[in-house]
Amino acid sequence: MKKTLLFSDVHLKAIPEDRARQAEFVAFLRGISPDEYDTIICLGDLFDFWYEYRSVIFSDFFNVLRAFADLRDQGVELHLVCGNHDFWAGRFLHDDLGFHVHPDVMTHSFGALRGHLVHGDGINPTDTRYRAYKKFARNPYVMGAFRCIHPDLAMAIARGVSHGSRTLLGTDDPAAGPEAQALRAYGVERIGRDEADVVFCGHAHAPVIESISSEGRRGIYINTGDWLAHRVYTVWDGSEFTQYVNGTPTSVAM
Repeated sequence: MKKTLLFSDVHLKAIPEDRARQAEFVAFLRGISPDEYDTIICLGDLFDFWYEYRSVIFSDFFNVLRAFADLRDQGVELHLVCGNHDFWAGRFLHDDLGFHVHPDVMTHSFGALRGHLVHGDGINPTDTRYRAYKKFARNPYVMGAFRCIHPDLAMAIARGVSHGSRTLLGTDDPAAGPEAQALRAYGVERIGRDEADVVFCGHAHAPVIESISSEGRRGIYINTGDWLAHRVYTVWDGSEFTQYVNGTPTSVAM
């Protein structure tokens, strides 16, 4: 059985200062062997900003897009669960790169285990400001109007919005922050309701892998953390999940 690789929150940026980290991520993708892995799942925020114009793609992301295309050509199945920085993913990623794009929730089987996968933005019930923004930004008329903005200006606007959101929601310890706590509660609830055996979330930049017992039911909660700072990725090998945080593995099985 081949393995499944999961990660989130890479936050690739179209700025010169991010080129070295982007090159490191491309090297990570190039190191994925299609003989070992048959599925890659990104739980959102692959890009710090992504928007699809009809005839334009952002050239700064070319090497990353090419690496994904090569994996697709080698038979690796690609999935993107949209996050709050790349929820405008659409035709190009699906039609030209072969991503299965999931706007909100993805369900996926890991052997006999039922998986429930979300990015996690908007789950925190106290974050009413972001919930209102999400509803506004995903409006089809807003998405269409944004296409009238020149791509260079659009990227500049996105950098400002992105920085502002991190300043507003930032915390010294993401694992103790409200997003991480709300997402864990969400995972525990899904398991307790017997809606899933394993729940994956991203968004909080706080890697976690743990066994859960809720309402007499057992399951696994995994937060895929972030590739931005912790270089986190999670592997399903057919019998257990292993999460690597800066190269250090932790494994959990049902």
